[in-house]
Amino acid sequence: MFITFEGIDFCGKSTQVRLLKEFLERKGKTVKIIREPGGTEISEKIRKILLDKKHLNLTIETEIFLFSASRAQLVREVIQPYLEKKYFVLSDRFHDSTTAYQGFGREIPLAIVEQINNLVIGNTIPDLTFFIDIPTEEAEKRKHLNSLIELDRIEISKKDFYERVRNGYFYLAEKEKRIKVLDGLQEISTIHNDIIAEVEKFEKL
Repeated sequence: MFITFEGIDFCGKSTQVRLLKEFLERKGKTVKIIREPGGTEISEKIRKILLDKKHLNLTIETEIFLFSASRAQLVREVIQPYLEKKYFVLSDRFHDSTTAYQGFGREIPLAIVEQINNLVIGNTIPDLTFFIDIPTEEAEKRKHLNSLIELDRIEISKKDFYERVRNGYFYLAEKEKRIKVLDGLQEISTIHNDIIAEVEKFEKL
């Protein structure tokens, strides 16, 4: 299975990726975790450019093409080969992030975003996507609680940007049956159990 995790920053995606990995491995499954942008030598170099706060003059066009270039490399170098080897591939973000962040957040026309996404991922579409939803106010609160963590170029974005991104995810969830919306304000264990239930609906573990 190819399972992706989405949501605005600080929603708790990375924690749920780790918990699902541990659960699947206890069931005897082989698991590969990836993150976006990144996951290959080339993609990690692109990640540094994208997230560096020194690059505040990065244009929205450059941004979407860099994210997509990183993803194109990841799909062909990692995701497809591991799926062929029957791994469970868990990704912290995938192409839905581009629709939400660059399409809705940066307001690049959705038709253009969809064309770019289709070129980049081809038939490598997630089997399941978990959108962990939190209000932007909660994201701001968590951001300040994590004051020891240095924020990247995307994370320093303003609340109105994140409101548009969140709306983008709701738009996608209505459009795509594979996307399951989870309440990110619930206990971590509750969210994890909801994720397991959805995965088991798809494939008996």
